[in-house]
Amino acid sequence: MIQRIQTLYLLGAAMFSGGLIFVFNLWTEKSTKVVSALDLINEPNMLLNSIFFSYLLSALASVVAVFLYKNRQLQFVIGRLNMLINFYLLGVLIYMSLTLSGETAVSEKGIGMFIPVIVIVLLAIANKAIKKDEDLVKSVDRLR
Repeated sequence: MIQRIQTLYLLGAAMFSGGLIFVFNLWTEKSTKVVSALDLINEPNMLLNSIFFSYLLSALASVVAVFLYKNRQLQFVIGRLNMLINFYLLGVLIYMSLTLSGETAVSEKGIGMFIPVIVIVLLAIANKAIKKDEDLVKSVDRLR
């Protein structure tokens, strides 16, 4: 399990999605109010509310995919679904950063808005390694 390179990529994706959202902020308002993903849980807007849960769902999917090392096809599918979650998250973050009320008041975008991009790259590399393993197993089965 841990000796496979895709496990390291999946653990990196889980660390970025589940751990770094508590460290980095999403944006800073003009009144120097720092907004992180954890602050958005109590928002009445459902899109803002879904950001934190999408981060956690992405981290959970990455951890689940790590433990599915015996079923590579399911691991690959979960990786693809996790990429879709992160594309949704990236879209919501871009939409909210462009249409927040008082957009002129939002003075600085935080590094937390780029976490889904890093996670998507890590998941794509992990899926490529999973596919490579699957192709290797199929080629060995063909030789038997």
